[in-house]
Amino acid sequence: MNILKIAAFSHQGKGGNPAGVVFSDVMPAAEEMLDAARQVGYSETAFLVKHADGWRVRYFAPEMEVPFCGHATIASGAALGERFGEGNYKLFLNEGEISVSAEKSESGVFTATLQSPETWSRDVPKVYVDKILAAFTLGNDSLDPEFPVRFAFAGAKHLILVVKDRKTLADMSYPFDVVKALMAEEDLVTISILWRESDELFHSRNAFASGGVYEDPATGAAAAGLAGYLRDINWQGKKAFKILQGEDMGMPSRLLVRYGSRAGESVSVSGEVRYISDNK
Repeated sequence: MNILKIAAFSHQGKGGNPAGVVFSDVMPAAEEMLDAARQVGYSETAFLVKHADGWRVRYFAPEMEVPFCGHATIASGAALGERFGEGNYKLFLNEGEISVSAEKSESGVFTATLQSPETWSRDVPKVYVDKILAAFTLGNDSLDPEFPVRFAFAGAKHLILVVKDRKTLADMSYPFDVVKALMAEEDLVTISILWRESDELFHSRNAFASGGVYEDPATGAAAAGLAGYLRDINWQGKKAFKILQGEDMGMPSRLLVRYGSRAGESVSVSGEVRYISDNK
């Protein structure tokens, strides 16, 4: 199995979140895809097969299948652009259909833009919030009161926590097995902890214990979920904003997010990519 290794949401040729991308004539068995994802060791690997007027795609983390993965979609978009040319590509998920486009700069760097599944967000039971905060050694006074704790969905379900200061974000730590079990209770893909620097810039760290990975350096699905969440709470900041993620991991990543006013509609998430190896 030839696995392309591509870092999505890289910034100035560095960092980004590594993803595997596999093109096949037929979709491999789930066990085979899970084994390949485990062997490559990245947070997700995308498997693509030509289907109708687009591509069937499935995403696997080292310990489970994920319904939607933003950074692996960005990596897939770049791989499609490299193989078949710049343009827009349909992607058929387990549930629903999205698109990803690829564009190549004069310097040869690919940028990909995904259109997420539709979004929703909802309140989180207080007892669950208390368990999560305790696991991360946070108190309610650590949270920014302008941003209520909510579940957010854009193809996958995330928990949104916005803290008051950058140091709280930098100090993030948690007991892996405890948080993994808590995430399983609510079918969470990541717990997204954020700090707002301005009305057009967030810093983020994303716990991904559910997938067998301590932390994600860039999480496109969570970025789309955040945009839907901000729209739902009537946030008055910019509808086009940046997320800087992976800084505290030494994997600086930049995600460009744009959303419209209609509740639930698709969110645009863009980023540059870099190839980790020479196989293309």
